Amino acid sequence: MHNAPFSLCLACLLLASFSRAEEHAVTSPSGRIDARIDVGDAIRISISLNDRLILEPSLVGMNLDGGRSLGASARVANVSTTRTDNAVEQVITRKQSELRERYNGLILVFEDGYSLEARAYDDGVAYRFASEFDGVVEVIDETVALQFPSGTNSFFPEEESMISHNERLYPYVDLEELDERRFCSLPVMMDVPEVGKLLFTEADLFDYPAMYLEGGDGASLSSRFPRYVLESKPTLIGPDRNVEIVKEADYIAKTEGSRTFPWRVFVVGEDDMVFLESELVYLLSRPLEIEDPSWIKPGRVAWDWYNANNIYGVDFESGINNDTYKFYIDFASRYGIEYVILDEGWSKTTLNLFEPNPDIDVVELVEYGAVKGVKIILWSLWKPMEESAPELLELYKNWGVAGVKIDFMQRSDQYMVQFYERIAREAAKHKLIVDYHGSFKPAGLRRALPNIISYEGVKGAENNKWSADITPEHNVTIPFIRMVAGPMDYTPGALSNANPRSFAINHFRPMSLGTRAHVVAKYVVFESALQMLCDAPSRYLKEKETVEYIVRIPSIWDETKALAGEVGDYVAIARRKGSVWYVGAMTGQNARKLAIELSFLPKGEYMAEIFQDGANAKHFAEDYKRTETTVTPGDTLVADMAPGGGWTAIFTAN
Repeated sequence: MHNAPFSLCLACLLLASFSRAEEHAVTSPSGRIDARIDVGDAIRISISLNDRLILEPSLVGMNLDGGRSLGASARVANVSTTRTDNAVEQVITRKQSELRERYNGLILVFEDGYSLEARAYDDGVAYRFASEFDGVVEVIDETVALQFPSGTNSFFPEEESMISHNERLYPYVDLEELDERRFCSLPVMMDVPEVGKLLFTEADLFDYPAMYLEGGDGASLSSRFPRYVLESKPTLIGPDRNVEIVKEADYIAKTEGSRTFPWRVFVVGEDDMVFLESELVYLLSRPLEIEDPSWIKPGRVAWDWYNANNIYGVDFESGINNDTYKFYIDFASRYGIEYVILDEGWSKTTLNLFEPNPDIDVVELVEYGAVKGVKIILWSLWKPMEESAPELLELYKNWGVAGVKIDFMQRSDQYMVQFYERIAREAAKHKLIVDYHGSFKPAGLRRALPNIISYEGVKGAENNKWSADITPEHNVTIPFIRMVAGPMDYTPGALSNANPRSFAINHFRPMSLGTRAHVVAKYVVFESALQMLCDAPSRYLKEKETVEYIVRIPSIWDETKALAGEVGDYVAIARRKGSVWYVGAMTGQNARKLAIELSFLPKGEYMAEIFQDGANAKHFAEDYKRTETTVTPGDTLVADMAPGGGWTAIFTAN
């Protein structure tokens, strides 16, 4: 009986707390998605899809220096709503040339000098905090404590450290089996039983560290951030590119007190096609900074490092020298490929980026390429670029170089996020494009600075050189997860193709898992405005039928329609550039016959040029066949794919 008064008192307190809580809601234009924000002792957000919870009430907030808190004991001073339906201008298109932003918005202004904005789109929800404090603030931590219904599983890109290139596989795990020792990078996808899927990532990431998520009690994930780096030093192994964090601050960011913070983005859908079409990360990021971006040009690029400069059938010794790169330029020019990369080895050392290797004359190669209509991109490590960016980028512009590929960042703390911004802005001054390799995932920076033409942050084809990780299952997983964040520098194009029983690891003559038709389909399915051809020009010249087909596929698109797919099993996408339509289909480990309905085609008659698995592709992965047939929008084609196979079609009007 001694517990009864206490229980009664606790119940009264809980009831009083509940009665003080305010509930605010915002619903997507279609009415399918609802976000609810409960404000009381703290702020909690929940999301429903088709009237069923896909995200249970989840604590969000921020703690700043001086004991200030965004979210604790919040008191709403003002509530406003918005409705937006606008056309969005793009410099470099990805999925659609005509991009619209449609959402309903909610802004809660709190008494203590901050606000929370939430938006509901037809494919998801996002929220962000904004503050109006004087001077500089230290962000001690940010709370994002996501709670999911019991039984939720995740495609979980687990990390071992936050010193990482964020190149991960996506094993399917039960959230309830994870604890705080296990954490992942973003984006991460949840599979909520009988409701749908939810992908979580971030947008408009500026002057702030990238977020990770760690396991917890039940079906939950909570935020984890790299702390602000005060001191670092080169490691003993790979000191030109690897660093050790020596000293960290007790905060995650030091930033302006009056600012908006990154968007926390939830892409949601009852079927997997939603994730193939979503552009939420781009839409939620800040607009263009570059006054005249007309010089920024997408394209394809011949790449040397993957194939280890294995040029053959020539009368010179291949390697890092002018003869080899002139051969690359000749190949690129022959097939209308816009760029050639000079990767690691072109400079005198990896730390001296001012002087070329004695066997390389960059200016001569730039001039040779200009005559042939091919531009040069130079590789660099991030640290020497960071130390001398204004001088290096001015030098490269004077050499006539078109862009830089910057590598081995491996971090995503606030300092490194600032580095991405600084380099992109400095490169834009000199009209240079930027490819961030060895990077974290894209998080919206490319909208403000579209000279950032691609990002790695994906476990891509180069892993074939040292592992068997790049399976067909992986290749049909990343379009639904990693690609939602933005373009990915996966580097497709391998022509030494193998089935699992014949695959072998070879750093200098790598092969890929999956069929030749699987590789070709990547050029339609995978998105990058700087799309690579990773194999050796000599190999492509021996396989003219394949390369002639690949180079007809553009690297940017005017329209995208998801046709079919399931994460990790298969994918089929239709895309349009100008008046020509393309379809790419890929399957994982299982053979598959997939009906491709052509209702996306406008009225008329079309020639369909098809690149597909050959009759023996399941035994010999390089077996393929090309066929042609006449079709109309009412027809259906069958993509007959071998295990690890693919199917591509190009439709041109007759």
